[in-house]
Amino acid sequence: MPARIYQPPPSALQSGRAGTHQWLLVFDSSERRVPDPLMGWIGGADTQSQVKLEFPTLEEAMAYAERHGIPYDLEPAEARRIKPKAYADNFRYNRRDNWTH
Repeated sequence: MPARIYQPPPSALQSGRAGTHQWLLVFDSSERRVPDPLMGWIGGADTQSQVKLEFPTLEEAMAYAERHGIPYDLEPAEARRIKPKAYADNFRYNRRDNWTH
């Protein structure tokens, strides 16, 4: 069963970077997911797709997958882009956008 190794993105609800420094190894589902006839929830019989392993470094995650013979796809982390901002830019004379509250 193939796996995916990646760093989780930061939460969209907060600006902090907590919880984004570890690497995750997540197994892909080998079966098709079907809706439950009674409740309508989507699910399947593959319990390994629920497993999510955390590693402090990329090398440890790759070593674990290779040690256990797990084929994996590596998704490199995206570089963090920081846009410098200043409060004074809200009142700049040559501001392109209209100032709104």
